[in-house]
Amino acid sequence: MHLFCLIFDEYEALDLMGPVEFLARVPEVKISYVSFDGGMKRSKQGFFIKTKKLSKMPKESVLLLPGGQGTRALVDDSEFILRLKECVLASQICLSVCTGSALIARTGELDGLKATSNKRSLEWVKSCSEAVKWQERARWVRAGKFYTASGVAAGMDMALGFISDHFGKELAQKIANETEYNWQKSSKIDKFAKIYGY
Repeated sequence: MHLFCLIFDEYEALDLMGPVEFLARVPEVKISYVSFDGGMKRSKQGFFIKTKKLSKMPKESVLLLPGGQGTRALVDDSEFILRLKECVLASQICLSVCTGSALIARTGELDGLKATSNKRSLEWVKSCSEAVKWQERARWVRAGKFYTASGVAAGMDMALGFISDHFGKELAQKIANETEYNWQKSSKIDKFAKIYGY
């Protein structure tokens, strides 16, 4: 399984690195860090990552899209959204963390499906597409080939949920144990929703 992490400037570091920490421990997963123009991409926190230029998303691959401050401008970047839609359509599975789901929503491919996002930014995310069935209380949501996670650290629980679904619960728990991570196995428990008024 080939995982393509699609990165842009001002992405949220943990949105990417949290899931990658776990996914890189799955022997069957190969990871590539890509962007539409290649080169160095800077996180909101100042980390730089070298990306390869993605010209075409291979079929049967997995797409991981982080969120972050950079999504605010990209939702209105028609060229980026068009290219993202091509990647989403080509992918076998599509994972997003935090406001990354706003970008996928803009492609129209989440229309009619359940999805979630960062609760602190949820009203803005909802404004990006009213056709999505936004879930106000969910750690993460699985709908068909889409996995969408709530805010930042929720992507780590989602990644383990994805690993559990596709590679087995034992491996997911083993990875959680190796990393001394307290995995929240239920996607429906969301204690942060109440904090932000949901």
